[in-house]
Amino acid sequence: MEFVSLHHVAINVTDLDRSKRFYRDVLGLQEIARPPFSFPGAWYQVDAPDHQVHLIVHDGATLRGRKALDTRDIHFAVRVRSFHAALTHLRSLGYRDDAPPDDPMRLIVHPHATAGFPQIYILDPDHNVIEINAASLGEQ
Repeated sequence: MEFVSLHHVAINVTDLDRSKRFYRDVLGLQEIARPPFSFPGAWYQVDAPDHQVHLIVHDGATLRGRKALDTRDIHFAVRVRSFHAALTHLRSLGYRDDAPPDDPMRLIVHPHATAGFPQIYILDPDHNVIEINAASLGEQ
């Protein structure tokens, strides 16, 4: 078996409209056409047409609940061109490093992460963990 790329990540959400606002307004993802499934959801293009995030509303979903932001819990990562631009954008929306651990507006920033690239962690409205990283720290 030879893999070509990661096609999509499926995320369970409880309130589709709220989640659509987050993925559109906070992450800036573009919603794309979705087949007429028998359950609610939305699809977003990340960069290339075959790199996607799928939101799924499912009564039997496995959710993190109201867990605090934890960088080692299950998450997905998106890469941005500019670490500083992403950080500035998130802070302009009210995300803060000093927010309480369970606050959905909490931000964890690792500019010099052990992974070798700068990382930002945030929560979506259902407390799914999202890592935002860049190839390098870049210019300020």
